[in-house]
Amino acid sequence: MSQPKSLPRPSILSIEPYVGGESKIPGVNRIVKLSSNEGAFGVPPGAQAAYIAAAQELHRYPDGHATALREAIGRRFGVDPARVVCGNGSDELIQHLILAYGGEGTELVMSAHGFVMYDISGRYAGCRVIKVPERNLTADVDAMLAAVGPRTRLVFLANPNNPTGSCLPASEVARLREGLPAEVLLVLDSAYAEYVTRPDYDPGTALVEAGTNTVMTRTFSKIFGLGGMRLGWAYAPVHVVDILNRVRGPFNVNSAAQAAGIAALAEPGWVEKSVAHNTEWRATLSEALRGIGITVHPSEGNFILADFGTAERASAADAALRARGVIVRAMGAYSLPQCLRITIGTAEECRMVQEALTEFMRGAAAHG
Repeated sequence: MSQPKSLPRPSILSIEPYVGGESKIPGVNRIVKLSSNEGAFGVPPGAQAAYIAAAQELHRYPDGHATALREAIGRRFGVDPARVVCGNGSDELIQHLILAYGGEGTELVMSAHGFVMYDISGRYAGCRVIKVPERNLTADVDAMLAAVGPRTRLVFLANPNNPTGSCLPASEVARLREGLPAEVLLVLDSAYAEYVTRPDYDPGTALVEAGTNTVMTRTFSKIFGLGGMRLGWAYAPVHVVDILNRVRGPFNVNSAAQAAGIAALAEPGWVEKSVAHNTEWRATLSEALRGIGITVHPSEGNFILADFGTAERASAADAALRARGVIVRAMGAYSLPQCLRITIGTAEECRMVQEALTEFMRGAAAHG
């Protein structure tokens, strides 16, 4: 006789598990991983040294307040450390915000192709998740405001957006905030902020400091090369900081991550070198792919979104890249099955992508 099984809340069963970027291809020894938007240059040397040094104290609990790390963040970004909360990746902080301010009977508003973790965490919390159609793969402020109703508690905006790479100017983000009811929490996910070079951009700092119900989340997983450490932070009004500190785990950021994060922030020239490389090769690869007939959408992140027109052609292009050991990210989970997201890797890796797709497009043209 079978035993009855415990049942979760119905909204949990509607969640499709998150699938990270692949890192292996059976039978292929040399892999070029361009599927997870990791930094092109790996780990900063100072962060590696700090991580190794931390091994001597692994029997000690970490500082539960991440005091030194928050102070380092404050110095690096010119923010108040008292309004910074660190997390086990920014994903953890996003989930805490949704669980704390959302829940059954509430609504979460996001753009149609926004980061999938907003949807997953929203369903986990029991929210009704409203995905608002975009305009040219860019968040539509007017449409998002129109989707807000009396049950809306949270609005999420990734800026720049993953996976489309699109970015709203500071004026449009401010217009979004101004159009929202005062009690609605606006969360600006600025994971790719360091890569943006356009002058009309603000990652969210100004709106947080304006005293509105706005939170900015950031990460060490991209330009600072610490994706494997799981380290992120939020900058928020004092009342939101209080809530996050009530619900996060008491030692949610391990000691090695804290040490590596402090060192990564202090690595001389790291950000400047990374931004210069990304700006150059994002433009170079985009232009090269457009030149062989692939649509490449404008991007402000460390990746590009290549549009092949149909899901079948995108899948074939993916297979052609994998045949050369290059792993990129299929976009079916984002309702963009005709697209592949390609991280900007090293110069050599970008050339490999260009060569593989040039050969693929030549073959596709030959077969009609």
